[in-house]
Amino acid sequence: MFGSHLSIAGGLQNALTAAVDLHCDCVQIFTKNQRQWHAPPLTDAQIQTWHEHRRSTGIDHVISHDSYLINLAAINEETLAKSLALFRDEIERCEALAVPLLVAHPGSHMKLGEEAGLKAIAAGIDLVHAQLPGYRTITCLENTAGQGTALGYRLEHLRTIIDTVGEPERLGVCIDTAHALAGGYDLTSAAGAQAFLQELDDVVGMERVLALHVNDSKTPLGSRVDRHEHIGHGHVAVEAFAEIVNHPHLAAIPKILETPKAKAPDGRDWDTINLQTLRDLVRP
Repeated sequence: MFGSHLSIAGGLQNALTAAVDLHCDCVQIFTKNQRQWHAPPLTDAQIQTWHEHRRSTGIDHVISHDSYLINLAAINEETLAKSLALFRDEIERCEALAVPLLVAHPGSHMKLGEEAGLKAIAAGIDLVHAQLPGYRTITCLENTAGQGTALGYRLEHLRTIIDTVGEPERLGVCIDTAHALAGGYDLTSAAGAQAFLQELDDVVGMERVLALHVNDSKTPLGSRVDRHEHIGHGHVAVEAFAEIVNHPHLAAIPKILETPKAKAPDGRDWDTINLQTLRDLVRP
C-alpha cells in the first residue's frame, strides 16, 4: 500500500483527486496550514465535500500529519499552551474527517533533558486525551532524525512515551526511514535493515507500527540532520527499502512518500517515479 503526502491547496478533497491521478493506494495530508497556529474550523460543507470525494475516489486509507509548530515538551508557557490547543484541534479535525491516524513528532526538550522532555510529552498527550474522551483517532508518534534537542530519534523514546501515557491504546508509531538512518540506525544494507526491523519489534512492538514514511536521506548514517531524498538517490540502500516494504506486517500498512515535489528530467513527477521504484521492490 503506497502513497504520498499531497497538497490540500484549493480544498481538502484535492489531495484525494491528486492521489487518484498518481495511482496511489493511500494518501497523507495536512488538515490545515501547518505553518499557522490557528485555522478556521472546518465547515459542514467542507466535511461533506471531503466525505463525498472519499467515496467517489475510493481512497480509503488516509493519514494526517500534525503541525510542525507543536512541541508538547516546550518550556515556554505560551508555546506549550498553543501546542496543546493545536494538538487538540488536529485530533478534532481528524475525527470530523474520519481520518484514523494522526502522525506527530514527539517534541523537543529545549535543554530540559531527555527524561524530563519525554515525561512532559506524555503529560501533554494525557491532558488532550482527557479533553477528548472516546475519540477514535490514533496518534502515531514518528521517529525523528534527532536534530537539535528533538526527541524520538531513539526507538526507546517512543516506547517510553507509550508506556507513560494513561491511554496507550490511543497511540501508535510511524517510522520514517530517512529519520531512522539520520538518527543512527544502519539502513545502508539489507542486513542493517533486518537488524533495525528486529530492534523495532523488540523495543516498540511491530503491532504498534501503523504507518511508514518511505524516504531516502540526503545525509549519511548518524548525521542527525533531516533531509529527504528520492528513493535510490540517497544514503538508504535500495536493498534496505526492499526488506522494509516486504516485511509481513509493514506490507499491509500505508507507506507514504515525503520526497521533494518536482519534475524529473524526463518530465514525469518524481512521486510517480518513486512510487514505481518502491512497487518494483515488492516480492511476489
